[in-house]
Amino acid sequence: MCAILLSVGLIASAGCTSSAGKAASAQRDDNENVKLVRQHTNISFDVDTAMTYLKRQVDFGPRVPGSLSHRQCADWLAGTLKGMGYVVTDHEIATPHPVDGHPIKVRNIFAQSNPDATDRVIILAHYDTRPWADHDADPSKHTLPIDGANDGASGVAVALEIARSIGQLPKDKGLDILLVDQEDSGTYNDDDSWCIGSRLWAENLPYTGSQQPRFAILLDMVGGKDAVFRREYFSQAYAAPINDIVWNAAKTIGHGARFVDEIGGAINDDHIPLLRAGIPTIDIIETNRANGGFNSTWHTTEDNIDNIDPATIRAVGEVITHVIQSQYDN
Repeated sequence: MCAILLSVGLIASAGCTSSAGKAASAQRDDNENVKLVRQHTNISFDVDTAMTYLKRQVDFGPRVPGSLSHRQCADWLAGTLKGMGYVVTDHEIATPHPVDGHPIKVRNIFAQSNPDATDRVIILAHYDTRPWADHDADPSKHTLPIDGANDGASGVAVALEIARSIGQLPKDKGLDILLVDQEDSGTYNDDDSWCIGSRLWAENLPYTGSQQPRFAILLDMVGGKDAVFRREYFSQAYAAPINDIVWNAAKTIGHGARFVDEIGGAINDDHIPLLRAGIPTIDIIETNRANGGFNSTWHTTEDNIDNIDPATIRAVGEVITHVIQSQYDN
């Protein structure tokens, strides 16, 4: 995951805020209210399966573009979605890297249920990992790649479990899973060096006019311990009705303390290219902790599976599953 922006071409950015006690409130929410999910909905999201998907990615090793681990993980992701009955397309393209111009190969994985349906929703996440732990507290580790358990694998794991658990949809409804490449190899002084895979995908949309999706939801860093989620700034500016749907769903099923109804920071992330392409897209991402930014494991060697919170994975997965189910009932 890239940085909180000071500026971006889409819109002027917003600063970050923080609120004390949110993590403790989220924990109470998990302990006291999560029974609402089972009492009042038919949500079938299984956190143990999602954690299995997460661990499988991490077990490949850092998924740095161009590495064997990256290719093996991409093959596994495509095969897993095909095994669920999705029609899977590899979107592969060679392009110069915006920083140094060297050629890179981008491989996005695009999976569709009911490809001919005109009523569609997209869930997306990035599967590549940061090549360098350049925010690690130990400078000697700054050149090491990261496991990316939270920054990459968590969003993919939730997307995969939603794809599995949502079940057979009516023929006029479709769910698209977009797993994008080359999100996290950018430099902090160049906004255009991030989100290369989603940018290329958005420039080559696979939809006819009648298939334009209702909306898209990006999942990024959704597995942190005691994580809470605020309305990302650009999501609120350009897709506020989708934010409303998600945050209202969180309140309805007992995860309101994790989905804090506040405006968060402006994030340069994979939702920006989709917004620019005309698809209402929001970013579910942990920001504005007590330290004013991202999770403390961000771009460090501590971004490993030991620092993943299954309760966070469950909360995000149940909320987004509920959103999709309720939308398709309308």
